[in-house]
Amino acid sequence: MSWLHLGCRAAMPPSTWPERTSSTLSEAYYQPSLTAEYDEDSPGGDFDFFSNLVTKWEAAARLPGDSTRQVVVRSGVVLGRGGGAIGHMLLPFRLGLGGPIGSGHQFFPWIHIGDLAGILTHALEANHVHGVLNGVAPSSATNAEFAQALGAALGHRAFIPVPSTIVQAVFGRERAIMLLEGQKVIPRRTLATGYQYSFPELGAALKEIVA
Repeated sequence: MSWLHLGCRAAMPPSTWPERTSSTLSEAYYQPSLTAEYDEDSPGGDFDFFSNLVTKWEAAARLPGDSTRQVVVRSGVVLGRGGGAIGHMLLPFRLGLGGPIGSGHQFFPWIHIGDLAGILTHALEANHVHGVLNGVAPSSATNAEFAQALGAALGHRAFIPVPSTIVQAVFGRERAIMLLEGQKVIPRRTLATGYQYSFPELGAALKEIVA
C-alpha cells in the first residue's frame, strides 16, 4: 500500500506550506460490489479492516483548520514497469498460464503510474483542486477484461482462471477479499478538475507497460 505526502514550495517552512496532497487506496475504501458505482462523494471507509485503515490514514494526513488546501487521492491498482501489480502477473501470462482471478466478474479499479503521478502533480499545481480525487482510470474494467487485455498485450490468450480457494490459501482471507471482490470506481471529480489522462484506456496502458 502506498502512502505519499507531497508538499510544494519546499523552501518554505513546513508550517507555511499552502497545500498538502496524500494518496490512499480506493480499492480498500469503497465497499466491494458487482453493481454499485462509486465516485468521490460515495460513502465508505467503515466496513472492514482495510477500509477502516484507509480512513485512519486520511484522518492522520488531514491538517487542522482551513488555511491549508488539502487533497486526498484515492488510487486504484497502480500499473507500471519494474514491479508492483504487473510484476507479479507477467511470468504466468508470458507463459500463457494467465487468466481471471475467481469469477472474473469483479471490477478492477486501475491506473497507469504515469497518470497517478500526473494527478498528484495536478493536485499540487492547480489551486482550484481540493478534497478527494479518485485516482483511477476513467474506463472501468472487470478482472476478466483486465486478464484478456494483459494477455493480448503479451500476445497470449488468458483463459486459465485462478480459483478463489487458491487465492485465499495464498494471500489469506483479508488480502484475498481485495483480489476477489472489486468496485467500480469513477474519477468524476478528477475529470471535473480538468485533469487530462495520458492512458485512459486499459489496452493502450498495458501495451506501453509491457513494450
